[in-house]
Amino acid sequence: MEITIEAIEKVMEETGVEYKAAKEALLKANGDVDAAIKLIQPDTKDLGDEIKAVIDELKKKVEEGNVDRIQIRKGDEVVFSVPVNVGILGGIVGLATVPWALIAGAVAAFGFGCRLEVVKKDGTTDEIKKDN
Repeated sequence: MEITIEAIEKVMEETGVEYKAAKEALLKANGDVDAAIKLIQPDTKDLGDEIKAVIDELKKKVEEGNVDRIQIRKGDEVVFSVPVNVGILGGIVGLATVPWALIAGAVAAFGFGCRLEVVKKDGTTDEIKKDN
């Protein structure tokens, strides 16, 4: 079985993973690009609805107030963090300034063992779960 650079690049392009992960998936799939992609992203059809549900839950938490920042963790490491700015010019600007599209893209990382959290002003965190 020969794994070509073109096959690795195709898997990387379709899934967004790095070279090593793409090559490992191709090795497991005996060089089959489609099978390698499915190994990395098994349920891509359901991902859009799942992300929308998570973002809706996240927006609900932000609307409730008392949220200082939104972050994504992988293990103990924070891989993405964005502040929620509330109170500028006397209004709630945080809902407009939070980059929902960026967060939605990052939420796709749930499939790779990440957690989405809201950090409250008192420092406590609430995890936003996929099935909420």
